[in-house]
Parts: sequence; structure tokens; C-alpha cells
Amino acid sequence: MPELPEVEVIARGLDATLAGRTIESVTVPGLTRLSEPAESLVPRVVGRTVVRVYRRAKVLLMELDDGTTLAFHLKMTGRVVHGPMRGPGKHDRILFALDDGSLLFFADMRKFGYVRSFAPGELECWDFLAKAGPEPLETAPEVLAERIAGRRCAIKALLLNQSVVAGVGNIYADESLFRASVNPMTRGDRVGRDRAVRLFAELQSVLRQAIEENGSSISDYVNAHGDAGAFQNSFNVYGRKGEPCKRCGEKLQAVTVAGRTSTFCPKCQRKR
Repeated sequence: MPELPEVEVIARGLDATLAGRTIESVTVPGLTRLSEPAESLVPRVVGRTVVRVYRRAKVLLMELDDGTTLAFHLKMTGRVVHGPMRGPGKHDRILFALDDGSLLFFADMRKFGYVRSFAPGELECWDFLAKAGPEPLETAPEVLAERIAGRRCAIKALLLNQSVVAGVGNIYADESLFRASVNPMTRGDRVGRDRAVRLFAELQSVLRQAIEENGSSISDYVNAHGDAGAFQNSFNVYGRKGEPCKRCGEKLQAVTVAGRTSTFCPKCQRKR
């Protein structure tokens, strides 16, 4: 599933090319799941101009000139791409024809993702985002460290908990835990304040690097213009079970934490 860096890269790319563009028509091919009927969504957006595209947590948001907001959740295989006009593709869920002759489309092979519209004032009441924790790149590591103090859950589970910190998924949790030398199974109340501050500082560093490298492309992710990311070439632990640790040479191991595979170095990341 695309995480914070991937959605941020898409948002920045779309904002640069969509702001000021007007939606002339919308096509919803075949049976699809938009999270609301096309009959209510389409009239809300046709004729409206894009004001900005941005991200909150793992959700892509497109604000229109009347205050309406479109929310795209990509889930496992969703893609939102702006490019040349073309006909509907096999996995397209919704297509927006723009006033400059270009096309914005949302495709989703497995159909877990969705797009939903919010009238002015409704987005703030959306339960999904209302429960989301602080943005990790906009919050001091010291403040984020306080959010795990005294918590008895495994630290990996806390990083994946969207109410603790927003936008972090399996990839960037594993990578930040490795950089901070914290075992994914260590309980939050045993990490210690100094190590927790370091962990969130490393998380910020990992996220910023991933954004600079266009995100991580493992299977389906592409950016706003259909290009793959490169951060997967910088993985230290994620997806590398059985391979040698780049830091010490020890064989990397994997355990299941919060239902997710967690890869770590047993020497560099000793459990406390």
C-alpha cells in the first residue's frame, strides 16, 4: 500500500500540473466502487476548477473552487495519474477530462481503493481523517515520542497505528526502526524517551529521503505522471529477510508484529 512518501509525491506532482485546470467531463466506466454513487459525485465536479492537490495521512485530496474536496484512497493497487487524453483502460475506475485536453484518471486493479467527494465543511467531519494522528513531518520528534510513552504495545504496532502517527506503513516503520537500532517487538514503554526521540528523528529522515527519491515502487506504485520510485534501492531491511545486514553482516530475520511482516537485524536491533 502506498504510504506517506508515495502519496506526498503524487500530491506534489498533481498540484504542479492540475492547479487552475477545469474538469470538463467525467467518465465512470462499467461497474465500479467509488464509495458513493457516480450520480452524486459527477455533478459535483463537472465545471469545477482545481485549486490545489495535497495529502493528509495516506489520503490524496483535491480541493475544487467551490470548496468541494475529492478524496482518493489508493489502498493496495490504486493509481492517480495525469497525462495525455486516451480512452478508458481495463482497470480505470474514473476519468476526468480537463480543459487543456489532458486526462486525470484513477485506476485500481484490485478495486480496494476509492474516491469520495465532500461538500464544503464535510471533510473535517470525516471520521477516517478525524481519528488520524499528527503528521510526522510537521511534528517535533519530542512531541511524537510522548505519544508512545507508557504504551505497552510493540513499537512497530504503535508506528503502524494511524491514530498515533499518520501515514506510516510497513516499509518506513521497518526502515526507521533499523536506523534507530530499535527492535520492532520492543514495547513502547521500554523504548525510553531518548531512543524514542531518535526513532522519530530517523523516521522523519527516512520519509524525507523517500520523498526525494520519488517513493518506493515494489509492485504497482507510480507517481502522478506514471513514473516509478527509487527508494526501494535504499532499503536496509524491508523485504530483505535472510540477506546480510548492511551494517554488521548478520543475517536479517523477520517476525510478525500487528499482523505485518517485520524485518530486522537481531544484532543491531536487540530487543529490550
